[in-house]
Amino acid sequence: MGSMSLVHWLVVAVIVILLFGGSRFSNMMGDVAKGIKQFKKGMADEDETPSSKEPTRIEAQKAAEPAYKSEAERVREDR
Repeated sequence: MGSMSLVHWLVVAVIVILLFGGSRFSNMMGDVAKGIKQFKKGMADEDETPSSKEPTRIEAQKAAEPAYKSEAERVREDR
């Protein structure tokens, strides 16, 4: 009783089309489709831009060399 079946959605769709008219509904769906295309295009553009950005200060620094050798490196050198 609380769930909407396919028949209920069809009735709602027919009522919406009758209230707004066929051409107005068609134009509205066209605008929604254009918005979705623009959104996808924007997401694709956003993926391309990080490759051209400069590294941040932390990313640009090299890792510091250790001040001493660990025991494992000393053993490898002795062999």
